[in-house]
Amino acid sequence: MAEISSFGRSYQWLEPRQLFESARPLSGQEYLAAWEKGDLTPPMASTLGFELSGFSNGEVEIVCSPNGFHYNPYGTAHGGLAATLLDSATGCAVQSKLAAGVGYATLNLTVNYLKPVTASSGGVRCVGRVISLGRTVAVSEGELFDSTARLLARATATCIIINPPSK
Repeated sequence: MAEISSFGRSYQWLEPRQLFESARPLSGQEYLAAWEKGDLTPPMASTLGFELSGFSNGEVEIVCSPNGFHYNPYGTAHGGLAATLLDSATGCAVQSKLAAGVGYATLNLTVNYLKPVTASSGGVRCVGRVISLGRTVAVSEGELFDSTARLLARATATCIIINPPSK
């Protein structure tokens, strides 16, 4: 059997309760601005190496550089990386349209994988857009591209809108 090398990495993340308390009074746009500046990065984004590279009302772009720690035993990034990027982008697109105190949760995410994601894909870019936003349900879509703008995966998400409790 061949000798197997191991590698390590280290990163930091915000304590989730503190993140929640800091984000709660912010509108979706204000929260995304804080994430883009690096002030309120979600722990999942820190763990997987996601960065918010831009947003507008109803659209976000998240980037990531696939690396060895994203890989499965078959030499490609685990499908969960693409799914998590797509879930993040579709959800944050919805979040970009929400008022302070209003949240969302993904109810359904349908992912179609079109091409494998590898380190040779270069930095990948995931764009999420809102298709429909109602009082209780939103639908959004996302596309994941490699560094040459080749489509790697796409998804459709259904999110529930979580309004603050009535007083």
